[in-house]
Amino acid sequence: MMIDTEDRTRIRQRFLKVDASNVADVLDELGYPDQGLSCEFQRQTGSERLAGWAYTIRGQMTPYGLGGDAEKMKACANLSAGDVSVWAGDGEGICYFGELICIGMKDKGCVGALVDGGVRDTSWISKLDFAVFGRFRTPVQSITRWKVNAWDVPVYLTGATGRRVIVSPGDFILGDDDGAIVIPQAIVKEVLEKSEKLTEQETAVRKSLSAGMTLTQALAQYGHV
Repeated sequence: MMIDTEDRTRIRQRFLKVDASNVADVLDELGYPDQGLSCEFQRQTGSERLAGWAYTIRGQMTPYGLGGDAEKMKACANLSAGDVSVWAGDGEGICYFGELICIGMKDKGCVGALVDGGVRDTSWISKLDFAVFGRFRTPVQSITRWKVNAWDVPVYLTGATGRRVIVSPGDFILGDDDGAIVIPQAIVKEVLEKSEKLTEQETAVRKSLSAGMTLTQALAQYGHV
């Protein structure tokens, strides 16, 4: 499914008003029960929720000399506005990126990062107001240890209810205080519309409860929310 630049921007802005929990409920309803990411994925930096289009970067533990990872630079050069850089690989204990690469990503219009590994320079990245969800923080760099070997390809991330979640380029990533979830590109618009309706329903329930309606009455009127 092709989504033009204007649509990408509008969809992202609308998802910023939707909770990941509502998206998870909608995905269950549509038959996609295993799109949630592991509870290890937590907000590392940024005040805004993570919302954007997946641009995938994959790497692995690879011994090499000092001097930088040219493939990582090539991968990041292709980021575009509204993207979330999604970092996958097998690097335990080391960071995949830090402050300086975040500056470069933000200049490209990238709106955040989802990292199946480590992040460092978090206090500096926070000053950039750049949303990063990752599994851990670490001061140990990737240089000499972990190397990018592919980008803009399907990758695996650690799942919540299954061992792995496939993230394909162009899928939508949403993360908030409850965690992060992956929405397949083919159903992004349907999930968004249903999630917005569920959000409206929850808002109505809250208002009714505040007005004195009991929870039993609310469930009878609105159904499960």
